[in-house]
Amino acid sequence: MNINLSYSARKALTKGIIIAAITSIAYLAVVVITTPSLPPVAALKAAFAINSLVIIGISVGVGAQIFISSYGKGMGCRLDKKKKGVFGAGSGSTAISSFFSFFSLVPLGCCGSWLLVLSYLPSVFGGTLSVALVEYSRPLSYIGLAIILGFAALSAFKLHKELKLRKKGTQKVRERSRIESR
Repeated sequence: MNINLSYSARKALTKGIIIAAITSIAYLAVVVITTPSLPPVAALKAAFAINSLVIIGISVGVGAQIFISSYGKGMGCRLDKKKKGVFGAGSGSTAISSFFSFFSLVPLGCCGSWLLVLSYLPSVFGGTLSVALVEYSRPLSYIGLAIILGFAALSAFKLHKELKLRKKGTQKVRERSRIESR
């Protein structure tokens, strides 16, 4: 199956795939760097065993967001009226989802450096909230993932809507010019 994509679609897709790969590599690098007590392969196996959905989901969500944004810019659309974060909407939820997903790796001996972060939580958030953050780190990381994917879906919807409006506008201009030329 051979799909013909426009230049702007190929460029945006390439950019989205590259950013998705960088996101995965960055996540896994943090796992390896913050786990000095385990060999890198064991840390990565533990991360994929516990958080494969989060790792893949964050990468796909960020890559999709970059693709949609780049494709929209290539088509002359402006989807992100207000700049949010480094890469656009959803970068905060990406960081939060990643942050919570690392907590779920601590009991496996992975990301041991996060124990230091965990030890500071009570002084920042208080004891009860800290326990809740650690206890519900996995559901919280899934909520963050849902937000990331939600932003990507919202951006896709906005792009589709704007391209549809442009197509209608182009058709109206053609009809007017046809009527005026008679």
